[in-house]
Amino acid sequence: MRSQKRIWGQLMGLTFITATGTDIGKTYITCLLIKTAAKMGISVRGVKPVISGFDENKINESDTGNILDAMGLSLTMNNVRDISPWRFSAALSPDMAATRESATIPLQPLIEFCNKQASDTPTLVEGVGGVMVPLNEKDTTLDWQAALNAKCMLITGSYLGTLSHTMTALKALEQRGIKPSAIIINSSETAPVLEQETAETLGRFVPDIPIYIVARNAETLPEELVLTL
Repeated sequence: MRSQKRIWGQLMGLTFITATGTDIGKTYITCLLIKTAAKMGISVRGVKPVISGFDENKINESDTGNILDAMGLSLTMNNVRDISPWRFSAALSPDMAATRESATIPLQPLIEFCNKQASDTPTLVEGVGGVMVPLNEKDTTLDWQAALNAKCMLITGSYLGTLSHTMTALKALEQRGIKPSAIIINSSETAPVLEQETAETLGRFVPDIPIYIVARNAETLPEELVLTL
């Protein structure tokens, strides 16, 4: 294993976790990154600034709760507020969920919150939904991500249609000057082909981006993936 000094020289700042759509596995991968890093003796934080479908009586069932648990923090509302300041009860896109509560998600405060998380401790900023989910009347998650000086990991699945969805997401990111440090294929519940075939096909179109396959119910990730943070 690389020396701790070498590791800490590489791991710092923010990494934005985005995906080709909702329910692809952003939180699952975020938690695995935190847990794998911990096994390597590295502290990695995670935040989920915007969350919809949140019920404070069921914190343990929420994405925020899963991230807190991965970091070894108690599932209290104080800890929830620390990593998820924009919370909405309706399980809708953030703009719609906020409107239901007569609220908005202003882009600048969201950016400022994320930038305050940047430190010598690598921090994962989990997005919401896919690459271009509306946050308010004019901004999307892509605007949010582009405004941050953050690395990016793109999570995709192995379901039918994932190739088009992944390459469309990559094109949208490219147009905003964002190049993922890694593409992670999170194995879908049903898949028409082997994940390796999907990875090989994607690799022909994006040969310069590392592609990783994560099996269903995996408990850790490759250490080299953690070292890209």
